[in-house]
Amino acid sequence: MAGRAHGAVMGAAHHTAAPTWAEELLDHLRPTGRDPRRVVAWLARTVAADVCLADADGTPLAGRPVPADPALTADIATGRIAAAALEDHGRHLRLIRVTLPQPARAAVLTVARTAPFDRRTADIVTHTAGALELLLRAHETTAAGHRLERAASDLRLAILQLLMVEDTVSARRVAAGLWPGLLDTETARVYVAECHPEQRDRLAEACLHATGERALVVRCPALDGHVIVVVPGETAADELRSLIDARPGTYLGGSTRQSLARTAAAYGQAVSALAVARFRSGRAALYAERTRPERLMDPGALRDWTLAVLRPLDGLAHHVRAELLATTRLGLEFTAVNTAKVLGVSRNTVRARMDRVEGLLGTDLSELAVRAAVHLALNTQAGLGSTLHDPAAAGRTRLGDLLSGPAVRAWAQGLLARLDADGRDLRGTLRAWISAGGNAERAAQRLGVHAQTVREHVRAAEPVLERQLLAAGSDLYEVVLAHLALGDLPEPVLRTADRNNPDSAVHG
Repeated sequence: MAGRAHGAVMGAAHHTAAPTWAEELLDHLRPTGRDPRRVVAWLARTVAADVCLADADGTPLAGRPVPADPALTADIATGRIAAAALEDHGRHLRLIRVTLPQPARAAVLTVARTAPFDRRTADIVTHTAGALELLLRAHETTAAGHRLERAASDLRLAILQLLMVEDTVSARRVAAGLWPGLLDTETARVYVAECHPEQRDRLAEACLHATGERALVVRCPALDGHVIVVVPGETAADELRSLIDARPGTYLGGSTRQSLARTAAAYGQAVSALAVARFRSGRAALYAERTRPERLMDPGALRDWTLAVLRPLDGLAHHVRAELLATTRLGLEFTAVNTAKVLGVSRNTVRARMDRVEGLLGTDLSELAVRAAVHLALNTQAGLGSTLHDPAAAGRTRLGDLLSGPAVRAWAQGLLARLDADGRDLRGTLRAWISAGGNAERAAQRLGVHAQTVREHVRAAEPVLERQLLAAGSDLYEVVLAHLALGDLPEPVLRTADRNNPDSAVHG
């Protein structure tokens, strides 16, 4: 009994004993530590000394400067001698060379104290110098990894921006260096995953891990909570959906399969589908999952109308035309600031390009009905490829003709009729808000209500229509087209830029 009690006491004493200096130094090498400045501060406390780690030029890397013979310090830094111990004016100094990870570089660890160095303190200084070398090498390896990761991330963004302006040749050339075969395809889907901004990096890493090198994963430069994924194949798409299932509060919107030249249009589709995903229990949606008004229009008439609307741009150089179309397409979906971030240009450039398109089309893009019509034309044009304009089709088809078909009118009536179940006049408020260009204050004046009431009604209409309205984009333009199809809004007029023919116009 006595023996067991004595053993228990001895065991307790062993586990509660203060850690040795070696154990303390080891703690600084654990993942939660690894800070050279903390190691230098610990060394100063442990050996009761002034300690400084300085590079070959004498610039402190950690600790406070410690005066020492410059010639001796230089000899140690250059490798002539590895270490030195001396007494100088009542101070005892130890200087040790610490190899830095960069080639042909070194630092000097200088320790100065009033008491002489005994064997214990000398061992502590020597082992600390070795620990500092390990930490600095680990830091450089980690930093190099971060730099490589940032470079790869910037390269992915550059590839996406090239695709956004239809420069698929350059995009493939850039991608081939690091991700051979990634864009060796004619078509792809674009997905946009949304999460809390603080979780975006982890979500992007998960997307990279899940898709490997079979998809282009980009942290959206415009919206902090978005990750954009261009997926050439279908396997990676399935893996993305499984990621969403395992992450509450995360949503996924996907486009239809599009040609690489239509990446900008596919991106807009993915963002539109993302709005639907927010109202779905599965938190995921594809753009093709709901009927689009253009699918209900006569294809030939839609093509003729589109080519006539965009005819003023036909005389531009191909790359200029593609640049203007892509910028305007995104500019109608997002703000000028966010469009600029996605394309990697300034917002003034975005506005200048859209102003040029507005001038060429001879119209006013501040009107929602006009924006909806131009958006329809741009998205239709993106699917026409190299189809040439038929001069005989100019002015032959009007937007009203496209929207007057029984299928389109039935779709419009079915969509807007959803609002009638609400006791509030959501439909009337929405119509007035659209007529006012999406301005709640002007709509409120027309209706004789408070602007906040207008905003609440519009916000209440979003889940009913399963469309995002307060943020301009495809969802809002579809609702505008529904109002136009039912005659609830006046038709917009899109005039061509043929100034020599005053009768030349494409009426809404």
